Amino acid sequence: MNAHASSRKVKKVLLILALMVMLGCSFPLKVTLGISGTPTPSPTLAATATATLALQATPEPGTENNPLILALAPSAHPDATVIAAGDAMAAYIEARTGYRVVTINPNTEVDLVTALAKGNAHIASLSPYAYALARQDDSVAALFAQTREGEAFYGAQIIVNREKDFTPYYDEARGENTGNVDIALQQFQEKKPCWSDEVSPSGYVIPLGLLKQASVEPRSGAFLEGQPNVVRAVYADDICDFGATYSDARTSPILEADYPDVMDKVRVVWRIPPIIPYQNISMSTRLPFEMRRVVQRALIDYMLTPEGRNTLQTVYGIDEMQPVEDSAYDEFVQLVLASGLDLASLIE
Repeated sequence: MNAHASSRKVKKVLLILALMVMLGCSFPLKVTLGISGTPTPSPTLAATATATLALQATPEPGTENNPLILALAPSAHPDATVIAAGDAMAAYIEARTGYRVVTINPNTEVDLVTALAKGNAHIASLSPYAYALARQDDSVAALFAQTREGEAFYGAQIIVNREKDFTPYYDEARGENTGNVDIALQQFQEKKPCWSDEVSPSGYVIPLGLLKQASVEPRSGAFLEGQPNVVRAVYADDICDFGATYSDARTSPILEADYPDVMDKVRVVWRIPPIIPYQNISMSTRLPFEMRRVVQRALIDYMLTPEGRNTLQTVYGIDEMQPVEDSAYDEFVQLVLASGLDLASLIE
């Protein structure tokens, strides 16, 4: 076959293909151009059309056929008042944003985190550990942080009995750590800790994460069921070498009468800054950034109304909250992961 004939054959095949596309033909097609001598199968038009339709079949989020999904607080047996409050909250967001919003009720918080990862929930309130779990695959971004007495985060501390042979790296007068954290914590290698309980962020998980981050391996600890009990144990100096509590558990009113000299006898070796959060309200990162900001603005307006405050308290148990950037949780998540504990088991 000469070059001129080959060119005519190629043009003819291309013309046939163009006509078939215009006419909507979908039967399989197999074409051999005869240039290289090797038959070359072409993709079927049916497959191409199916893929195109699949791409077009997913509606925009926030529309009737693809609504935003507001998750209520997890419960196997949701109360009717919670369901009604959730519906009211969804209706408000819908009215203010124009997005279609529906509600779901997950059985457990682990189920909720799974739903967020799969795109089966878009707006939710998460406990600190559930948020950390969801952040592992970047499936959520925080919008609001719950506040208590005006604060969205709180700190922790590592304490010792002043008679022990430890060097404090926290300046009580100036209220700040001094020196290097790794050096400060190396003192606790193979030492026995007193922990509050197995899910306490300030009394166990975050201090443990800080120790592990500094490559310090303490001995197995004693769990004393309460942070004032940790202070008592360190004060008595007969159970453990050091303890961990929130900042500052030494001032707890229930210790004041029996331990008037506790501030002097129990010393802070290192203070962890306020990085431990309360609940938050997060949204799925599957949604566009601007859509998340629109919902955030609507919820800010909602919190400014008595009805909105009552509804959020009913649905999530949140009385006060403030807008927050997702990066504010970075150090908390890093230390939770550094602890090496199973996140799912920490979620109550």
